[in-house]
Amino acid sequence: MGFKKTSDTIAISFGLTEAAPNTFLEEQIALQLDVLNNEIFVVQAVDINLTPPDAVAGTDTNTFGSLTATTVTGIATLANSNTIAVGREAIRAAGFVDGGVGFARAAAETYTGDVDYIALIATNNFFVQLQGQGNLLAKSLNGRLWGYRARADASTYAALVQSEVLSA
Repeated sequence: MGFKKTSDTIAISFGLTEAAPNTFLEEQIALQLDVLNNEIFVVQAVDINLTPPDAVAGTDTNTFGSLTATTVTGIATLANSNTIAVGREAIRAAGFVDGGVGFARAAAETYTGDVDYIALIATNNFFVQLQGQGNLLAKSLNGRLWGYRARADASTYAALVQSEVLSA
């Protein structure tokens, strides 16, 4: 491993609410890393909690959330290498006269097996995104990221920063 742990586990909480229903929102969370000393953040786990979508008769509704190492212009998917976690809650009601059937998938993409970490953040912040779809009311996202600070050797740090920036 090209880095050495320099702190205990840190929990960083975050939350955001749409300004208006079905509006994409992204918030930058500063990690305040010491870039002069090649400090990185080692992500161990992520939890994303979304408010449920509205049950609107005859309309599919969704609440989407994601957490990424770089800024994005829409909700990220796991196809993006800088995506750390995603969450989705959906109600499928198109064609029904009632509120439909709800489906949830939140933070299950954070692997729960025996791994040392799930992501490395080499730049000075991470980003959280939220967007509802088909809702009548604004939606919100709350979450927590767990990890620790570490110091990377020069070649590992350079590779991590280059990978993060070039794949943005």
